Amino acid sequence: MARELSENVDWLFDIADEMDTEDGIIWVYGVNDEGVLAFTEFGIENLTHLIEMHREDPTILKRRNSQK
Repeated sequence: MARELSENVDWLFDIADEMDTEDGIIWVYGVNDEGVLAFTEFGIENLTHLIEMHREDPTILKRRNSQK
């Protein structure tokens, strides 16, 4: 089931970077070890929740990036 999130790809990638495999994020590798980020159904639910959190408080990413 495909789902469109209608968000900036870089912004989504930054948010997805907070997720671990137990959150439902996976990398799918093909020929020549080229990978693409993918989500389980559970992962999409978690990503949707993170998107809502970041919309409510856009400073989350800035705070996280400043701690790195």
